[in-house]
Amino acid sequence: MITKEEALAYHAEGRPGKLKVESTKPTETQKDLSLAYSPGVAEPCREIVKDPEKVFDYTTKGNLVAVMSNGTAVLGLGNIGALAGKPVMEGKAILFKRFADIDVFDIEIATEDEDEFVRTAELIAPTFGGINLEDIRAPECFEIEQQLIEKLDIPVFHDDQHGTAIISGAALINAAHITNRKLEDMKIVFSGAGAAGIGCARFYRDLGVPVENMLLCDSRGVIHAGRANKVNRYKAEFAAETDARSLGDALSGADVFCGLSQAGLMTADMVRSMNRDPIIFAMANPDPEITPEQVREVRSDAIMATGRSDYPNQVNNVLGFPFIFRGALDVRARTINEAMKIAAAQALAELARRGKVVPQIVRDAYGNENFELGPNYIIPKPFDPRLLTYVVPAVAQAAMDSGVARKKVDIVEYGQRLATTSAILSNM
Repeated sequence: MITKEEALAYHAEGRPGKLKVESTKPTETQKDLSLAYSPGVAEPCREIVKDPEKVFDYTTKGNLVAVMSNGTAVLGLGNIGALAGKPVMEGKAILFKRFADIDVFDIEIATEDEDEFVRTAELIAPTFGGINLEDIRAPECFEIEQQLIEKLDIPVFHDDQHGTAIISGAALINAAHITNRKLEDMKIVFSGAGAAGIGCARFYRDLGVPVENMLLCDSRGVIHAGRANKVNRYKAEFAAETDARSLGDALSGADVFCGLSQAGLMTADMVRSMNRDPIIFAMANPDPEITPEQVREVRSDAIMATGRSDYPNQVNNVLGFPFIFRGALDVRARTINEAMKIAAAQALAELARRGKVVPQIVRDAYGNENFELGPNYIIPKPFDPRLLTYVVPAVAQAAMDSGVARKKVDIVEYGQRLATTSAILSNM
């Protein structure tokens, strides 16, 4: 564990913060400066006026993402505001750069008004090739994302909704395979009905789990069709015809627990009541709804994932967003659609099934542990360099196949270029 002092020193020592801007062109001579600014800069401007698509050829737009937040739902810290959320957004930027060589400007917006947020994003969108929304509370996050998707012609992606959904979706695919289940037969219970919980429920539905097989629980219990207390329209998508009223009721006979709530909500008795080979995704951070040790005390047949790096099967969003944006940017996608998200999850699941050929660099990082597909390995590790060459081409291909790509790429040649990039990033 790191200490408070270590964390503060990391952010404060040397140049404060975690980001800087560097020039990609020479600036050593007078001619260099004349090319970089006046008069040379006028030429690309004229070309972009004639053909706006040329902006991708002459500027950083095609490799630049805005990480935008108003700080209303930051990590486990809650509504700490735009200013206090800035270290988190800078951290997100580092992950984009480290894992996919994508440049980021973090944009903290000091408003809790949805319309102001949307209008701000709309006005600055010409700068960017994509927008990653981050740490915005529900239900506003759903409205903001949907409005921006409709208004803009660049990818808009709310990672709190879709990132966890895609990564845990990959884990679900492999857990189903290991336990000889079909997704369409699974009974799934969700604990938590915020952005991540609803995002996971929607995505599992897109993967093939019927809505009638899902029960969504919030702090008041099961969201059911006759519930008297107020349910917003996003929760109402999953209001079930059921006699279950509590999380414990819902979990009786369930195949899967998907926890996106808070520590300690799942009990040993709930685990006992689940179906054979229970699949337990306890993803509350920093402390899960139930720990692997607690599960092992009552069930030896469980497959478990958490959000923590000190347990097997970490559901870590860094397995998704850098690679999804890399693929979307490289084909100049107008959006990140469901086909691209499903392609990412399937690629992650496939990569984990190739555990026997995990590179030695990954084995070294994790103490030479066993990476064969099984209860302790259902999703890849974040430092697996093959992520770039598996997930990114799958996303790019899905964008092209679904008609949202502006640019076509030869997927074989593209994969070769990504392999070179992966080698460079692995040595950073």
